[in-house]
Amino acid sequence: MEWHKNITDALLHAKIRHGEICFGGNEKLRIYGLLHCTSGKRMKRNNRVFFTSEQDALKHHYRPCGHCLKADYVKWKVANKGVNRIQ
Repeated sequence: MEWHKNITDALLHAKIRHGEICFGGNEKLRIYGLLHCTSGKRMKRNNRVFFTSEQDALKHHYRPCGHCLKADYVKWKVANKGVNRIQ
């Protein structure tokens, strides 16, 4: 996991080009999604984190985005039905 606020835009674009960053997430909401998701593009830079893979995001306890990863979100929602999310 890498924080957007800790890297320059040039380094970010280089990491995306080289496949080092594949997913973005919102630290406050604990949601991850595709880099081109319109929901993700609206978040504040200080809340944005990046992941190398979906496994990396899930390891950090993020859930799939309901917009750009709808099928994964539905599976996550069914699997977590009734689970208390307060940590």
